Amino acid sequence: MLKRLSAFGLTVLLLALSCGCGQKYTGPPADLVVRNARVLTIDKSHQRAQAVAVIGEEIIAVTSNRAINQYIEEGTTQVIDAGGRLMVPGFNDAHAHYAPLNPDYIELRYITDPDIITERVRERVAQVRPGELISGGHWEHEMFDNKQWPTKELIDGVAPDNPVALSRADGHSVLVNSYVLRASGITNDTPDPPGGEIQRDPVTGEATGIFKEAAKGLLNYGAIRVRRTPEEQAAREARGWEAMLELTRSLGVTSIQHPGGGNAETYQRIMDEGKLTVRVDVAGRLTADEEQLQRYAELLQRYPREGNWIRFGMLKGFMDGTLGSATMMVFEPFEDEPDKTGLPQMSYEELERRVLASDKAGFQIGIHAIGPKANNWILNAFEKAREVNGVRDSRHRSEHAQILIDDDIPRFAELAVIASMQPTHCITDKRFCEKRIGYERSKGAYAWRRLLDAGARIAFGTDYSVEPLDPLEGLYASVTRKDRAGEPGDGWFPDQKLTMEEAIELYTLGSAYVQFMEDRKGMIKVGYLADMVIFNDNLLTIPHDQIMKSRVDYTIVGGKVVYRREGQ
Repeated sequence: MLKRLSAFGLTVLLLALSCGCGQKYTGPPADLVVRNARVLTIDKSHQRAQAVAVIGEEIIAVTSNRAINQYIEEGTTQVIDAGGRLMVPGFNDAHAHYAPLNPDYIELRYITDPDIITERVRERVAQVRPGELISGGHWEHEMFDNKQWPTKELIDGVAPDNPVALSRADGHSVLVNSYVLRASGITNDTPDPPGGEIQRDPVTGEATGIFKEAAKGLLNYGAIRVRRTPEEQAAREARGWEAMLELTRSLGVTSIQHPGGGNAETYQRIMDEGKLTVRVDVAGRLTADEEQLQRYAELLQRYPREGNWIRFGMLKGFMDGTLGSATMMVFEPFEDEPDKTGLPQMSYEELERRVLASDKAGFQIGIHAIGPKANNWILNAFEKAREVNGVRDSRHRSEHAQILIDDDIPRFAELAVIASMQPTHCITDKRFCEKRIGYERSKGAYAWRRLLDAGARIAFGTDYSVEPLDPLEGLYASVTRKDRAGEPGDGWFPDQKLTMEEAIELYTLGSAYVQFMEDRKGMIKVGYLADMVIFNDNLLTIPHDQIMKSRVDYTIVGGKVVYRREGQ
């Protein structure tokens, strides 16, 4: 008989034998059963199964098709026949700037012709009153045909009477028009603020309209307020949240970790209305202020780590900027801008002061660190906190950990610092990474394999809305390190590629670990929360060029089917 079994079937048989599935189940019937699935559990002790049973929010059985029948009672148990499709734990985005969708936002993602900016602003101007703010973004100048930074001239002619603010994809630079410059009092003599840059015409010294990092704080949009009644504003926000939650469900995302923001009360209201279909961690700002730390401690009591739906997570700080905006911190100057080494968002002394105070108060800390110098600094600060405050299970995080020097890679494991990374940044930024920092330094970029080999822990996310929320794009990036069009070859620094199973684990169990929830989330395992996703394709076996074409058929959160693709 064993000769006729597939490898998958043999694994399931061994699982059934090892978990004692031959014993008769005498408990209450399951609320939900998924059977005839290819279950990737991410549980190292039982890696594959065919069926899962759920009561309430928890998984009560992970077993075979034959053994699952005893959990089913006709008329009581909802049964999903997966038809041999792949089922994995729900995706947990460890870094997403979650917010209601804005129907008025000008979407500029992936455009290659900067003239499209002009046309889309022109269209929006026709729909608003003079003085109303026009906002949008996600443009990436490295994707433009000319690869040049856009300037205010693109929008001045079509928006002379409206403030316009269009953020770069990374959110660390913004393009504004002359209306905003006038309203902000920006002149040729306005100095760059600490940690910021006003981009200027090299001949005239005039501001081009690009403001980087802390320089964005100089901007006063001078916009008139859109007059809406409280009821109209509430309805508008509710529609935005409904659209955001529907998008999230459709992508198989069951948990969100909001870095440095999010309003717990907003999520509580949505939950009280019975509409919350994603688990959410909110966060505070990294600080050394004792009064603020006490307020965070009170918030942590209201939304503790022991909760499963709305939780207070880390305190978030910013150390540097981004690779794309050439504001990340580097030890040696940029190759293409040799007069720049990045824009620190605070001194090392201030960083250490905030880390020591927040760590002493018992908080988890996550710090935005893109460049190698920024990552080196935060590792130094975390090491200092261990020396001064003592070693504890802090699970401090480098938010992005994008480019590292060789000596710092093993320090992640040594200091138990988690690399909270976003794999789509690799396939977006690789187009200009070597131009900016050269080939040798790029070897430390998105070094997933090197970090894992060194014993470090990684949590995956998207950095939405900097990148799309879809986990499939991150999985594709992880296993290919190729652009989204599927370029030929083995990918960029292919020795850092992951297997699909590894990538899914970092997006599920890895992200659960970083939020102290690996004991109840991130695996399809008895006693764990029933957050699961069924795909129409087997991501483990399909060609790489089919990964981003795959679709979620079912999303299950807390044992409830919250999304079912039309036709399923």
